[in-house]
Amino acid sequence: MPDAPGLELLRGEIERDRPGAVLATSFEREQGALLADPEQILAVLAWLRDEPGQRYRFLSSLHVADYLPAEPRFGVHYELLNRDRVERIRVKAMLADPGDGSLPAIDSCVELFPTANFQEREAFDFFGIEFRGHPDLTRILLPDDYVGWPQRRDFPVGGEPVTFTYNERNYG
Repeated sequence: MPDAPGLELLRGEIERDRPGAVLATSFEREQGALLADPEQILAVLAWLRDEPGQRYRFLSSLHVADYLPAEPRFGVHYELLNRDRVERIRVKAMLADPGDGSLPAIDSCVELFPTANFQEREAFDFFGIEFRGHPDLTRILLPDDYVGWPQRRDFPVGGEPVTFTYNERNYG
């Protein structure tokens, strides 16, 4: 994985082609990360995938974190892998909670990385992140009529009680 100075060089290369696309870099726990402008996330991911010296062609993970009470609240994390060099890099885009009842949104990367299909659906299912342009953005693990986003930090703890009746007479 790129070290801290390598990340800054990488940022400079991306910025040359896409000014303003990378907002910052970080290097924590021996993992490099690029903080990308959410409006340019596809440009950053495509550059990392297609640039001859980079070739991060495998999306190993796409996940979301809720940083409530911080703003912007949601982080969409992309873990990319260059299999030839066995090298990983993380790209993160931060999304604000619109606050008007609509969902935070970012462009879908399914066209770039087909493995993102189910990962984006899972992020939608649990966090309520809308992936614009996704071919089938529907719930994947929860029932279609489920209300809410259970992995958000403000979701009520405890959920719904489950009633077991098969042995009710024994413990009544």
